[in-house]
Amino acid sequence: MARAEKETGRIEAFSDGVFAIAMTLLVLDLKVPRPSELPPAGGLSAALLAQWPTFLAYLNSFATILVMWVNHHVLFGHIKRTDQVFLFLNGLLLLFVTFVPYPTALLAAYFERPEAPLAAALYAATFVVIAVAYNLLWWHASAGHRLLDRHVDPAWVRGITRQYWLGPPLYALAFVLAFISVPASAGLCFLLALFFCFTGVLPELLARHRRRHQRGEEGWG
Repeated sequence: MARAEKETGRIEAFSDGVFAIAMTLLVLDLKVPRPSELPPAGGLSAALLAQWPTFLAYLNSFATILVMWVNHHVLFGHIKRTDQVFLFLNGLLLLFVTFVPYPTALLAAYFERPEAPLAAALYAATFVVIAVAYNLLWWHASAGHRLLDRHVDPAWVRGITRQYWLGPPLYALAFVLAFISVPASAGLCFLLALFFCFTGVLPELLARHRRRHQRGEEGWG
């Protein structure tokens, strides 16, 4: 058991590094306006305001990757074993996570141009495949409690499964919306990050805190 937990710890540590790199790459698209490029009217403030699509796309993607990372951390609190299939599925998830900065930059660059629907569609499609990858990873780990802690609550497992099933169709809706309204598509992606945060991440973290607090009280008793 100790060896198995060490292996899952290595996977989580590697994954944390990949998530951190993907989040850091997002900021590289934020450019400092050069003095020679400042518009005659408005100066620096006008140049910064003109970059609002870039800042918006950055915030949207950072929030989404953050929620993904916390969800990943929550899952590894219950995944205690690993196998080769799980390693490759986790790698597949990370492949798409590291791709997020590209459609983010694309959306920011074309947000106010006629090509915006295609950029927004690629942005939403990226999250569709990430949601599918999350489902595959979780399905492999949880099927028959294959890789889970023996004491994990079956009701919690079913709840996570139902929650993850919502990801692909909801992000697919954002994909379709991209061809109708680019702001609505990008806005839905941001709302989905908040949804998965408040329905999955925060309740689990609060429950984990309560369990630790209860164990502490029992220890003092």
